[in-house]
Amino acid sequence: MTPPTALTEHDPRERILRAAVELLSAAGRDAVSTRAVSAAAGVQPPTIYRHFGDMRRLVDAAASRGMADYLQEKRSRPHEDDPVDDLRAGWDLHVNFGVTRPHIYTVLYGDPRPGEEPRGVAEGNAILRGLLQRIAVAGRLRVEVDHAAEMVHSGCRGVALTLIATPPAERDLQLSTAVREALLAAVTTDSPDRDDGKGLVPRAIALKAAIEASPPSALSSAEATMFLEWLNRLLQGD
Repeated sequence: MTPPTALTEHDPRERILRAAVELLSAAGRDAVSTRAVSAAAGVQPPTIYRHFGDMRRLVDAAASRGMADYLQEKRSRPHEDDPVDDLRAGWDLHVNFGVTRPHIYTVLYGDPRPGEEPRGVAEGNAILRGLLQRIAVAGRLRVEVDHAAEMVHSGCRGVALTLIATPPAERDLQLSTAVREALLAAVTTDSPDRDDGKGLVPRAIALKAAIEASPPSALSSAEATMFLEWLNRLLQGD
């Protein structure tokens, strides 16, 4: 493996982080050792621990930094006219990131720890929730935003990790399309007016999402809270 490019920044924390990103991207978690990072960043080992606490936190920070370009692409991508198509595009971008940056992806998504969420994962989840919020406000979400986010996140992560674990020559990228469309059918509807026996649910979810995003000035805080409680009862009773 070619050593990471010599880093010349004055900030030792930034040099350490960039060295870790290059090592992680090129050869995976095991390559991000104290000795390798120290040599690449031009610092003594205690400097690493002073800035990051331990190597696991450094690896998490490096993976989150490595994901930053992907997150920027998701934020800067113009919205589709159809919010469900927006979610489709976001899914495809996520899976592609996993397949093309497997070492970074598996650090972020392949080793979950309760109560500890890398920054990159938290930011990605916030973007996903925003996409689903937009679908909800359009009256096209069958389940509540948080539940839909858990379903989509679980499915997309599972697909990406499965493809990463499959030898490149044997990967079936249609797996991603099939799982994506099955999940979209489960959490979205073509129209809130579609006669599927649950026409009221997307409307209630839409109203709840709209109030949470921008509480109406005509309602006091207490009234808005009570209204949301009524909507929750309606949804729970479905």
